[in-house]
Amino acid sequence: MNSAAGKDTMHLDTPRTPPTPRTVTVAYAGGDERRGPLTMGQANMIRCILRDDPEHINNHDVWAIPPGVGPDDVTDALRTLALRHEGLRTTFPHAPGSAPVEQVVAAEGTFAMTVLDHAEFPGEPARYAESVARAARAGRFALGREFPLRISLLTLRGVPVHVALASSHAVTDGSALAVLREEFLALLAGEELPAPASFAPLDLAAEEASPTGKRKSEASLRYWERIIRTEPQEMFAEPRAAGADGRARQLTLRSRRGARALARAAGRTGNPEATVLLAAWCALVAHRAGQDSCVTAVPTSNRFHARSARSVNTLSQDALLCLDVRVPSFDTLVRKTWGAALNAYKHSQFDSVRLWEMIDRVTGERGSHFARDVVFNDVSVLPATLLSTAPAAADGADEPELAWGPFQALPTRMLAFTYETTPRLHISLWADPALFTANEAEGFLSGLVLLLEAAAERDVPLDSLTGVTGVRPAERGPDWVRVDGCWVSPSAVREALSGALGGLPVHIDTDQEAGLTAYMARGGDTSLTPAGAHAALMAEVGPAHGGTGVLAPHRYVLVESPPAEADRSDAWRRLHIIEEGTGRSRQVRHER
Repeated sequence: MNSAAGKDTMHLDTPRTPPTPRTVTVAYAGGDERRGPLTMGQANMIRCILRDDPEHINNHDVWAIPPGVGPDDVTDALRTLALRHEGLRTTFPHAPGSAPVEQVVAAEGTFAMTVLDHAEFPGEPARYAESVARAARAGRFALGREFPLRISLLTLRGVPVHVALASSHAVTDGSALAVLREEFLALLAGEELPAPASFAPLDLAAEEASPTGKRKSEASLRYWERIIRTEPQEMFAEPRAAGADGRARQLTLRSRRGARALARAAGRTGNPEATVLLAAWCALVAHRAGQDSCVTAVPTSNRFHARSARSVNTLSQDALLCLDVRVPSFDTLVRKTWGAALNAYKHSQFDSVRLWEMIDRVTGERGSHFARDVVFNDVSVLPATLLSTAPAAADGADEPELAWGPFQALPTRMLAFTYETTPRLHISLWADPALFTANEAEGFLSGLVLLLEAAAERDVPLDSLTGVTGVRPAERGPDWVRVDGCWVSPSAVREALSGALGGLPVHIDTDQEAGLTAYMARGGDTSLTPAGAHAALMAEVGPAHGGTGVLAPHRYVLVESPPAEADRSDAWRRLHIIEEGTGRSRQVRHER
């Protein structure tokens, strides 16, 4: 494996003499004016846009301009795209302090393009363009008035070289940007584009509001609730997870070996390549996390329908895949993966507000927080692919190539994009550096290739993954126990509960059948109740507070003072109980 793990290979390249930006205003006219409700995907992303860091939410892309294209050609192509796609002419008016509830499509308008003309580029042009596009992600889009693309045209002595742009996630996702790039290049080549075949956002909103659409949404909520209630709340519940800072570097794999192995494994098992790759991903993630199942978001699910495959719209609603890996071999897992993936895709249309209301309710009852730890985005099977801008390996290279790219904000623990599976397996991975050192991240991707190579030749026993891939399961230590399907650290629960109660003495007793029992010495605090203790703990548990490995006790027991041997469960059990209960209901038992 070739890599550059020790080098920060991506930074904002700055020209020795920065070019003076020139703004070009581009007018368009001739579209249809429309207005109506939001789609579920738009509502989902607008919720995130109003809440989260713009660099987490906004997208970016770089479009290389072919030789012989002039600035006017670029302007004309961009104008055509704005007229062709209603999403690019859409704004979301709303009063200050409120969230939009409708979208408005303009018939005419203008957008700005910033022209940066260079005497010379400060480095490799594609990398420089990437840095310009990435920098444009900073700052929230003004949903009520701003054109959803921030466009920079990078020229070299007047000759267009790249378009670098950032986009509002309320209007485009990664696949939509890929469609725009493909059509932009076709227009520059003089091709005539066929009429759009996919739904415009307002048409999709109408379908979602139909009786059939509402039934699909209700079924999706039930599907998600079953997983949220019963499966691991954190894939990476382990001691190292507490050190995360929310940023990770891009690691890109390009491997002809991996592509050949994937094709052979698919042929040997009689399954599509996408299914085999997803099974391998889930097997290795669950193995590394030490979990019995892999819970992973699969965001591209809504683009597998002809009506949405090439839609310039944000369709960013997760399919939530839950794959039980407690099977003897890889071939068995592959057979399960196909059905599990279809079930996840089927249940990926939902009202996001109601979804998060359900998640908050269910996790409150379960005493946890749901962590969207793992995301696997296979865009290789889509009609248009958003390719990584990481430099490609030489055409003759056969060994897997690993290249490190920029740091970026990571609202999850592990994110992967599969861009292509032939002629190379091309995957970019962002892995939380608290959980994966640089060598471990490289080892994970190279281990994925090794698993595919083994699966190409034989049915691989899943209990042999460490030997086959070199990837080792998480080390948790004797303090960690599995409770209610989750890995839990009783000492972390004790510290969190004690902290939530202002430092009161707490002891956590574990029992395989009864779960966690919290003994609390209330001292002079006569107002403390099981329900109050649970509420205080839940206010402190969640991604904003760390809280990894914390699951609320199933039973809260109030005593007056701690025993002399405060580290012994039997000593706490002998104390007089003042009050006890679940804390999650009114079923409490008072002093006896």
